[in-house]
Formats: sequence, structure tokens, C-alpha cells
Amino acid sequence: MPNVLTRCKALLPAAILGLLAACASPPPSPPAPQAGAAPAAATNPLNVPIVNATIVRARARWIPVGWAELPAWEADRTSELWPALLRGCEKPAVDWAALCAQAGAAATPAFSDDAARAWLQQRLQAYRVESLDGAPEGLITGYFEPLVEASRTPRGEFRVPLYGTPADLATRKPYWTRQQIDSLPAAKASFHGRALAYVADPLDALILQIQGSGRLNITEPNGTKKLIRVAFAGHNDQPYKSVGRWLIDQGELTAAQASWPGIKAWARAHPKRLNEMLWANPRTVFFREEPLPDPQRGPKGGQAVPLTPGRSIAVDTLSIPYGTPVWLDTTEPLSNTPLRRLAMAQDTGTAITGAVRADYFWGWGDVAENQAGRMKQPLRLWVLWPKP
Repeated sequence: MPNVLTRCKALLPAAILGLLAACASPPPSPPAPQAGAAPAAATNPLNVPIVNATIVRARARWIPVGWAELPAWEADRTSELWPALLRGCEKPAVDWAALCAQAGAAATPAFSDDAARAWLQQRLQAYRVESLDGAPEGLITGYFEPLVEASRTPRGEFRVPLYGTPADLATRKPYWTRQQIDSLPAAKASFHGRALAYVADPLDALILQIQGSGRLNITEPNGTKKLIRVAFAGHNDQPYKSVGRWLIDQGELTAAQASWPGIKAWARAHPKRLNEMLWANPRTVFFREEPLPDPQRGPKGGQAVPLTPGRSIAVDTLSIPYGTPVWLDTTEPLSNTPLRRLAMAQDTGTAITGAVRADYFWGWGDVAENQAGRMKQPLRLWVLWPKP
């Protein structure tokens, strides 16, 4: 999820299918890496000193390798990582404080991709990430920040509320379900005056809740428009149930069809069953409003720093700690062209679990939604960690 975009994480394809994140608090802080007894051989064509010891974490083991093992390492536009890296350095990972100070000084106007790679290779060791039983392959999904038209007050087609946290949330455990909030007078009374905004489509409200954050192009009562962000503020303490999984179990969609675009198409074709699908997920997410002075600044992830499109990922923090550069080897959805690049571990989610597991932040807008909604690709990854 995320909190912040940690996203109610309920965040997308996985959240839709039960593979991504469902709204939750961030997981506990992971233990510091420990050097294991098992050494690992690694090629070293660049003649850079490497650490010849495996690091074992709670849900992963890191095997030291030479830089040549990272597919297409020399082809990445590595300098593009720096804005995300410096944002991560606002809350540096263990052993990163000194390097973060150096990273800020390195980012001059003349800082090239080659210079960025050399900086990393001089100071960091590459490790292949595997599961504790040695599996090097896993899964990557994608998420994005929705952009939705909204109204400050109910009017015309804008009738679906986005709620702030109800005043009596702490008095009921668990709280009202999604269906009860929509239909019971007693439940509705708890939300009197709590609507932050209204959207036109229940699916827009659902995707904002799944992603845990979003942008609203909101119309104020005086007719003016402004761009704001709604961020995760809590949920109703009900279990998250995937609407994609519900459609599969109902025999309405196959697993291959149950992407976010496929779910939206099914809903348009079956308007009388829309509530049935929505109510299959009893969890409801509550929001808080945040200003958005810089539209190019992403929402905050679990690390509590803004996410960078294409350079931030969500991970299992028991496998990879926040603030770690991660080399991804996967493919893009739709085209299946290679996607090999550095990204920063800056978010998490309750469905993002395991050693080789990531959720790729695509950003915002239609292209990001289209890519994130279809991403479910094989993955290998490597982490870069400061040398002792």
C-alpha cells in the first residue's frame, strides 16, 4: 500500500487479482543484513573488489556477484536514478548516511550516465536476490496514481463520495462493511459531513481505494478547478477481497482477462451487477486531502518520500530495505520488450511479499494506468548495497 501511497496497497494488478497490495499498515522494520557463512563465487571483469559472502535476510538471501551479471547494466540511463535516490536519502537506509551525502555532491549538471554507473560501482556491491530456498525468479506487477474528475459537492453525475475518516471509526471493530456503508441508514449517518469530494463512477472510487492515493481535478462550489491529492488515511478494518478474483470465481472472466481494463469492460457490460461486484470486497478506504503544489511530484510511498515514475518500486521490506537501489530484469506489459533498469525500493504493500517480488510505479495519467493495469511479468532482481 502505505501511509501515504504505501498504498492502502491495495495498489493495482495485484490488488485487483489478490496479487497486489491490500490496505494495511507498513510491515515491521526488517533486521539489519547479516553476513552469512556461505561464500559465493562471482565473476569480476571490471576488477572491482567484491564481498565474498552471502547476506541472509528474513525472507531472502543476497548472493554477491560481479557487475557483468546484471543484464544490460551498461545500457541504463543511470543518471535518471539520481532524483529518486536523493529522495530516498531524505530517510537513508542503514549504512547509507555517508554515501547519501556523497550522492548529493555528485549530482552536478555534468553528471552523465557513465559517471553515475562509475559512482555506484566504486561504492556499492551488487547482490543477486534469491528466495531462502535459492529461487532467483519472481513476479513484478505495476501501480499508478489515478487522475479522476471530481466535484467538491454532489451535483449532476458526481454522486459517489470519497470519505474522510469517520468520527466513530474507533468505536466499532470491525467497522461497517462496504455494502453497509452504501445501504444502511445507521452506517450512512456516520459519514454525514465526511465526504471530501464526489466522483461520477463507482469504479473511479474503487481504483482510488485500491491504489491508496490519487489526484482529483476537483470543481469547487464557485466553479473554479484545482488539482489536489487524496491520500490513504485508514480503512474499515474489513478484509480486502479482490474483485478480479471474484469475477474469476464467478466464471465471468479468465485470469488473463481480469486486468483492470478487463474489469472495467465487464462492469460497463453488466451495470445491474456492479454493486454485487463492488460489495464482494468489504473493505473501504478513507482519505485525507493534501495540496499538490508540484504536479510533477509523486505521492509518498512507505518510505515516506515521494515516488518517482519509472524509478520507484514497492518491495517486501523483509527482503529488501527501503532506500536500496534495485536492478530490475523484466519486460514491459503488452509489448514484452525488455525492461532493465535501476529503481529505488521506496514503497511496500501487504501483497508484495517474498524475495523476488516488486510493484513498479508507472506514475499518473492514461498511459500509466494502461501499463500498470496489465503488468504481471516474470522478474529477476539484484540489489546494490554499500561495501563494508
